[in-house]
Amino acid sequence: MLKAIFTWWNGAPFGHAFHIKRRGVKIGEDQYGNTYYEARDLQDAYDGNKRRWVLFSGYAEASKVPPDWHGWLHYTFDEPPTVEPFVVKPWEREHEPNLTGTLGAWRPKGSIAKTGVRPRATGDYQSWKPD
Repeated sequence: MLKAIFTWWNGAPFGHAFHIKRRGVKIGEDQYGNTYYEARDLQDAYDGNKRRWVLFSGYAEASKVPPDWHGWLHYTFDEPPTVEPFVVKPWEREHEPNLTGTLGAWRPKGSIAKTGVRPRATGDYQSWKPD
């Protein structure tokens, strides 16, 4: 309960979530469980546009917002993905949130965090020797 009141990184604090749910209309959810809202009227206007919000499910990390919802949040698309689905090009990869600092983070061969032995230096490396 205290996390919900005082911390922003574990989802929206209670005051923000209350304001967003009171002043906004739920537009939809994404595959990560994030919920998207848009202001009911122009009272919460941003540059003449209705304000748009995301309430993160769990840890608040901006890279957890998929490209279709990101475009809607930043007014690139007028219609949300629930109304007009995002067309994925055949050459585009599936969206992945930033995994830095998690167990899914990339670790190069020889990293302390990964098992294995670092490859030896090849002939193009010459160690420095002070004179």
